[in-house]
Amino acid sequence: MCGFTGYLAANPGLTAPQAQQVLQHMANAIEHRGPDSDGYWADPAVGIGLAHRRLAIVDLSPAGAQPMASASGRYVLAFNGEIYNHLRLREALEREGKVTVNWRGHSDTETLLAGFEAWGIEETLQRANGMFAVAVWDRAERVLTLARDRLGEKPLYYGWQGQGTGAALLFGSELSALRRHPAFAAEVNRDALALYMRHNCIGGEHSIYSGIHKLAPGHLLSVSTARPEPVVRAWWSGAEVAARGVAQPFAGSPDQAVDALEVLLRDAVAQQMMADVPLGAFLSGGIDSSTVVALMQAQSSRPVRTFSIGFHEEGYNEAEHAKAVAQHLGTDHTELYVTAQQALDVIPRLPTLYSEPFADSSQIPTFLVSQLARQHVTVSLSGDAGDELFCGYTRYQMTAGLWSKVSRLPRPLRLAAAGVIRGLPTGVWDKLGGVLPASLGARVGDKLHKGAALLGSRSVADLYRGMVSHWTDPASVVLGASEPATVLAGAQPDLAGLGDVERMMALDMLSYLPDDILAKVDRAAMGVSLETRVPFLDHRVVEFAWSLPLDYKLRQGVSKWPLRQVLYRHVPRELIERPKMGFGVPIDHWLRGPLRDWAESLLSESRLRQERFFNPAPIRQKWAEHFSGSRNWQHHLWDVLMFQAWLEAQHA
Repeated sequence: MCGFTGYLAANPGLTAPQAQQVLQHMANAIEHRGPDSDGYWADPAVGIGLAHRRLAIVDLSPAGAQPMASASGRYVLAFNGEIYNHLRLREALEREGKVTVNWRGHSDTETLLAGFEAWGIEETLQRANGMFAVAVWDRAERVLTLARDRLGEKPLYYGWQGQGTGAALLFGSELSALRRHPAFAAEVNRDALALYMRHNCIGGEHSIYSGIHKLAPGHLLSVSTARPEPVVRAWWSGAEVAARGVAQPFAGSPDQAVDALEVLLRDAVAQQMMADVPLGAFLSGGIDSSTVVALMQAQSSRPVRTFSIGFHEEGYNEAEHAKAVAQHLGTDHTELYVTAQQALDVIPRLPTLYSEPFADSSQIPTFLVSQLARQHVTVSLSGDAGDELFCGYTRYQMTAGLWSKVSRLPRPLRLAAAGVIRGLPTGVWDKLGGVLPASLGARVGDKLHKGAALLGSRSVADLYRGMVSHWTDPASVVLGASEPATVLAGAQPDLAGLGDVERMMALDMLSYLPDDILAKVDRAAMGVSLETRVPFLDHRVVEFAWSLPLDYKLRQGVSKWPLRQVLYRHVPRELIERPKMGFGVPIDHWLRGPLRDWAESLLSESRLRQERFFNPAPIRQKWAEHFSGSRNWQHHLWDVLMFQAWLEAQHA
């Protein structure tokens, strides 16, 4: 796990010392991603430069240093990630005899370069099993290729900045590195800000800066000074995998599916335990992380290092469940109970950790557990992606069930009903709570008002977008913004043949997973120089999961059924079966308590008007309602607060 950055200048003009200085300045911004060493390569005559920060995981010797040139000298590579099957790729290279390789070391970087020479860049990526972002300069063709892994575990930003002779294509693992280049403009993209306000992260190919994009997962880009417009194409498609899996389902029985899944997961976990440094795993005690740890321990001759954090606040603590699983499996378990103050102390670090606005509040415990793990190991496996692949989120069933009911009513009637619901203040509905269904629980008015906003949905896809939205009309809050299309609206992929629940799962895999979950874990962990790995995202596991019929994943009302059956072979059912608990912190209470003054400063009407990014009225209204306790607007307010804190950090 590392970080890289670089540039391709429209008109070369820097001397070698100047190029080195620019690259070093850019790389210093991502030193946390690679604290062990740095490396630089440039060809000033062409205007290309690569910089690399190394966190040494495999081949700790100088033979693994980057940027690295191929044996013939044709390709120069800067690479972030891990290729888990790189030893198998070496065997294939030697067996096929396409190139003569005198290996200098045993790094996966050298393996990739040999593959590029033998098979070409795209075929090498298709053969690779791993997580990665790469920048490859072809010295013969004078073409720069950027590529990103299948599901988007590793980040990669790019974009042209500057004008005329000063223009340059900038690229790198984090925006903070691009900001250090002289051509960088740092103009906030208001349309991307609107997208952020809807989903608490900036999704798709957008970034917070105008002219800077994210390379989409499973895509590669090629560009040269002779052809400055980047050409982007897919080399792997999650949408196609989902559609193909549903069209050509697994033909075996449910029990055979469980057997096949365990074989695949065992191999994925075994490959991802490859490291020349100490390795462990995050353990929450839930199904996903417990399955990963169980399969690690089953293949390890010594106790696996596992890590969890706990909170003293009831309803936010999973540490006791993780401890029970760890004791049963016999892991070397470390837990830390975090005080509210320790969690609050993380907040000032968030704007620089994420380099662009990011407002999933589970970023706080994710950073804390990463910080805990880094005190003992350099690599940690996680259980992310189990929900998206095996139908774990309750919102899938909830949305499908709700749509089956509301779609029976004509839309005008639904809109009229929504108007009636919103016509009564939440407090009035709360007082009427005694005559409403007990299933609504507390805060009846709050829930009814939120539900009313969904009644006008035109389709199940429209309804689902509303279910996963924070600000449902962000363009009315962000001044001068027009919300861009995403896979959730306006740019939906072809998912023909998928049912409603499968479609929601696929959309999450293509958007929520890379844009929120994987970005959250990558930035939090790399902020403390910890590499994280996700066995469920081995592409063989992903492709197999999509081939399983939905009634195998959601079996007799039980979600993630095949995954549970694998886990129950290693851990007693009673240690796992409990209501799902989010990995969160009590932001709603903190905003009314210890964060009140900080929030009021960032949300002050005068400040919002002066900065001219937001319409103050709806924000001030939500802040007043939240502080009074009449509504819970924690997610909406956290979106605004994280942008405000990020903006403040940029001007510090």
